[in-house]
Amino acid sequence: MQSLMSFSYNWSKHNKLDYSLIENINIRVLYYQNQIIRQGFSTISVVLPDFKTHKLDPNLLPRSATTNPAELIDIYKSMQIQRKMEIACDGLYKERLIRGFLHLADGQESVYEGLFRGLTYDDCIITAYRDHCIAYLWGDTPHQIIAEMMAKRTGSTQGKGGSMHYYNKKNNFYGGHGIVGAQIPLGTGLAFAQKYLKKPDITVTLFGDGAANQGQVYEAANMAALWKLPVVYLIENNLYGMGTAIERAAANPKFYTRGDVIPGIQIDGNNIFTVRETIKFAKRYCLEQGPLFLEVLTYRYHGHSMSDPGLTYRTREQVSTHRKTKDCIGYIRKLIQDNSVASEKQLEQIDDEAQELIDKAVEQSKKDPEPSVADLTTDVYADNDKHFIRGILYKDSIYPK
Repeated sequence: MQSLMSFSYNWSKHNKLDYSLIENINIRVLYYQNQIIRQGFSTISVVLPDFKTHKLDPNLLPRSATTNPAELIDIYKSMQIQRKMEIACDGLYKERLIRGFLHLADGQESVYEGLFRGLTYDDCIITAYRDHCIAYLWGDTPHQIIAEMMAKRTGSTQGKGGSMHYYNKKNNFYGGHGIVGAQIPLGTGLAFAQKYLKKPDITVTLFGDGAANQGQVYEAANMAALWKLPVVYLIENNLYGMGTAIERAAANPKFYTRGDVIPGIQIDGNNIFTVRETIKFAKRYCLEQGPLFLEVLTYRYHGHSMSDPGLTYRTREQVSTHRKTKDCIGYIRKLIQDNSVASEKQLEQIDDEAQELIDKAVEQSKKDPEPSVADLTTDVYADNDKHFIRGILYKDSIYPK
């Protein structure tokens, strides 16, 4: 006989979470009755993969992590929702229901999931344009995210921001930035504010290996080092800056050493527990010592954007090999199976539930209304009424009240 048990991950540490916006908290999994107690409360130990350090004692870093069956199931479903959401957006783009730029992150889900589980909503996070998964984990629903990309009024920013500009100030997610590297000095400024206000929190500033060669990285990092700001400069190294391999674009491809006097760490970003435990360490370190460079080795299955097929500078075999041997969701799935947490059938049920959630979000977004002409003149300023706003026709302009 089978019994249905509902697991809820402990979200209390994310104390600014708006529960009404989350669709994936309750994870339902079928368990045999005689397995529920053992699986629900037992601890599973995980040995973390090797890492590299720069000007940092490697003995300070964690070598293992612990998890439990309920958390494993929660992680698995969350990452499946992210991947299925990204793949659905690929289809919508090809149907021309999503326009403009679209940068997908399938393959990199463990980076964002690990950050989410190692930080709180009091910490700040800021990133570039591969931002959909972070938007999801930091409070938006799949419906809001997909509707935003489809320029619908029900989107995260009422259809005005699109794929590259998600933002959730309530949970300290500061975007979503379309200009390469533009978020790096902004993230440094967030960390400056945290230190000025004596907050016990940090800022994680994400950027890609392509942006790592920009001058603003080092201008910002220099100030962060001088003032010992609590900021992690996190490089998502997916091996290619657009279509250029890092070895062809970077004289020093060891990005974790790029901070010069700032210590650095290079980790395997395909392992969620490595990301989670390293960011926990990084938070403790930065609050006491100042900035840190964190290079996270990861891999994207899509090209740089939807205009890039991703196969002119790498082969199908390379992508396929990574899927088979290093896929971040595949790692969690194997961990679940090796520890008898869930059967193949139960995992397929979770997959189906995640797909159903995304399918419903897509269908609803297709039916949702687009912004009206009047919406063009809203949210231009925080205090709209005090400013002149040019209309499409000059006679339709709005004047200060």
